[in-house]
Amino acid sequence: MGMQDTLRALADPTRREILNLLKQSSMAAGDIAEHFSISGAAISRHLSVLKDADLIRDKRDGKYIYYELNTTVLEEIMLWISELKGEDSDDQRK
Repeated sequence: MGMQDTLRALADPTRREILNLLKQSSMAAGDIAEHFSISGAAISRHLSVLKDADLIRDKRDGKYIYYELNTTVLEEIMLWISELKGEDSDDQRK
């Protein structure tokens, strides 16, 4: 997956909200779905797109799958945007 796929995944407001939920802690798909008024299948598809873009990771615990934020990809995007703006890496550390 490249940056284009990552940006496409981030373009959807539902997926961005899922990422906001996961920044606080890992969650099972059912717990994520409780925050939205869309079908479980739609949530599953959003999770799949986020996972394919490497924005989230999943861990199986018994019969549940827990999703968590993968900040590495987000950090790479932030670095790229900073470089576009002309900021150097020293500016990022301040």
